[in-house]
Amino acid sequence: MEEIGDSRLESLQTTRADCHINPYRTTTLAEYIETCSAITGRTTRRYWFRGQGSASWSLTPSALRYETEKRRTEALQAIDSFKRLAATKLQDAPPASDELLWIQIARHYGLPTRLLDWTENAAIGLYFACEGVEDEGQKQDGLVFIVDPIELNVVVDKERPRVFDANRDADQIQPYLELTGRKTSKGRPSIAIDPVWNSERLVLQKGKFTLHGAGEFALTSRQAPSLVGLVVLHEDKEALLDELQTIGIDEMSIFPEPEHVGSYIRRFLGL
Repeated sequence: MEEIGDSRLESLQTTRADCHINPYRTTTLAEYIETCSAITGRTTRRYWFRGQGSASWSLTPSALRYETEKRRTEALQAIDSFKRLAATKLQDAPPASDELLWIQIARHYGLPTRLLDWTENAAIGLYFACEGVEDEGQKQDGLVFIVDPIELNVVVDKERPRVFDANRDADQIQPYLELTGRKTSKGRPSIAIDPVWNSERLVLQKGKFTLHGAGEFALTSRQAPSLVGLVVLHEDKEALLDELQTIGIDEMSIFPEPEHVGSYIRRFLGL
């Protein structure tokens, strides 16, 4: 495999000082799978993947990206308005007491939350890293993050290493749902949770979540030493998307909503 040029790698490592950056370039799907296998090793643990179209974006959920505590708290408390206004528009609205399910639904419809999306499917992680992103007219390199989710939860429960379940581990999850936008050095760490399977998109994308606390809003290698970033250079994105399409990973296969049909056809026809 080809190494990333020294100056470019140094720039990426400076940008992403919060995790280890793999020094090799991902130019083909085969190289990507080989690298993922080398990182995760032969283990029964299921690693999680998250692709981001820009290497500069932190692993911070949307509600916690606001600069002030006031705005973060307002974003988190917007779930109350969402429940009131969306209940009549949903065919099977969950009970008001099912806070996590409501937050997932709100997340699905674009409301900021303290959930961050991950997937168990390495190819889907790569797909999202290949999104075309520009900053001030400059095309951006992407990253696929890989993490061992159980490593996060051991900090919270050393006796039973596991990914937390929405029902069985409600006592571990509920305190996070009551947090405001305040940040504190002794706050709760991020945890890994299995979602409530409430949408076709979540099922197709093999979705998982990290639920972020009040200690560090962004997930970094300080909490997750296993965290690794695989670079996807912007000039390699289109070729990788073409390869992903040959194995059935494209906009049509991972987004069930009708609005994605048009953009899929545009890309397929080069329009």
